[in-house]
Amino acid sequence: MDKKASDVVVFEVGGLTTVADYFLICSAESHRQVRAIRDHIDDTLSRQGCHPFSSEGEGTSRWILMDYSDLVIHIFKDDVRSFYALERLWGDAPRMDLDEARPIGQPRPTHRPKAAIRRRKAARE
Repeated sequence: MDKKASDVVVFEVGGLTTVADYFLICSAESHRQVRAIRDHIDDTLSRQGCHPFSSEGEGTSRWILMDYSDLVIHIFKDDVRSFYALERLWGDAPRMDLDEARPIGQPRPTHRPKAAIRRRKAARE
C-alpha cells in the first residue's frame, strides 16, 4: 500500500491566527491511505521526540487532524478535502515551498514558543 500523500500544501498561518504557525494539508484516495499517512507521520515525528497534543478523526478516517502546537496537520480523503476547501479559507496565508522548508523542530528566528505558553495557561486554570 502506498503511504504517499497527494497535493501537499503548507500554509504559514502564524500571522493570521494564534492556533498554529503552519497548517499542512494533504490528501489520500482511501480511508486506509488516510490512516497509513497518519501512522507514518506519527511514527516519524515520535522518533524525533515530537508528539501531538491532540488528534481527531481517527474513527471515520475521512479527515484526521493532528495538532503539534506550532504545526497542525490535516489529512483528508480526496472528496472531503474538496468539500471543506481549507485552501480557500486560508488563501490569504503565504504558501511555503516544501523544497525549501526547514526541518520540523527547527525554530524560525521569530519563533514563539506556543506550546510553553499553552502549558503555562493550563497550569494557571
